[in-house]
Amino acid sequence: MRLIRAYAIDEVASIGGRVPQRVRLNVVRARDYVALMKPRVMSLVVFTAIVGMVSAPGVVQPVTGLFAICCIAAGAGAAAVLNMWYDADIDAIMSRTADRPIPRGRVQPGQALAFGLALAAMSVILLGLATNVAAAALLAGTIGFYVLIYTAWLKRTTPQNIVIGGAAGALPPVIGWVAAAGTVNLEPLLLFLIIFVWTPPHFWALSLYRADDYARAGVPMLPIVAGKQKTRQQILVYTLVLVAVSLTPWVLGLAGGAYGAVAAAAGAHMMFLAWRLWTGHEGEGRAAVRLFFFSIVYLFAIFAAYLAEKVLKA
Repeated sequence: MRLIRAYAIDEVASIGGRVPQRVRLNVVRARDYVALMKPRVMSLVVFTAIVGMVSAPGVVQPVTGLFAICCIAAGAGAAAVLNMWYDADIDAIMSRTADRPIPRGRVQPGQALAFGLALAAMSVILLGLATNVAAAALLAGTIGFYVLIYTAWLKRTTPQNIVIGGAAGALPPVIGWVAAAGTVNLEPLLLFLIIFVWTPPHFWALSLYRADDYARAGVPMLPIVAGKQKTRQQILVYTLVLVAVSLTPWVLGLAGGAYGAVAAAAGAHMMFLAWRLWTGHEGEGRAAVRLFFFSIVYLFAIFAAYLAEKVLKA
């Protein structure tokens, strides 16, 4: 968006010399609406959906595939917008989220709600028209689960919010697969399971680092309810399960040796970081941050390896 904004301003300036105030306001406003869609989170969602789509049997026309991915991205963005609309009260309390567009008053709650609902409806309808009803239904269910089950219910009531709510973030590769194939089998379910098991250690690492923030907002994250030691233990347990699950596609012959090597190497480092966090070999905050950021690299790396093998075999 920075590049787009700079380009727009340069273009206007080249015509009239001075950028009109209206143009500046419109650019800033567009940036706020993009921020509501959590573009960094969306990028990982889109990537895993692409992996699911490319891995599916059959051939997807490039235009259809690109359009379907855009719909999935729009659906993920809609869920994020509705999440920010509902959580505006706690976002205003937490330092990590206080600068978001709604707490800062740059976007009004009603505007965000209308934008999120319109984006959700558009993404589901267009995905159904472009691919099939099953994929559209899965996308609709994912948006509904994230907004109604996770955001409106689980997040504020149970420390297992991330565990159960992680199902929403794990569905994009399944949606991509179904959009391409129309059916589902074991392979996309394993991709779902990898993300599902990855989600708790990823977010619990963040919650350890931001425990004061969550406590101030009254969000019952695991470190607040069960304590930091229990959280570190659960991160280690889930990481062990994650490494085992991530190797399953290779064990079952659904992925080749390159994927197995990447999953094993990345998993070993993930385990090392989780073990250091659990044993307290370095400051808890630093260890938690290192694990949080590496977990993103980890998921990207194993899905990239999976995608590369599928592309090379095609």
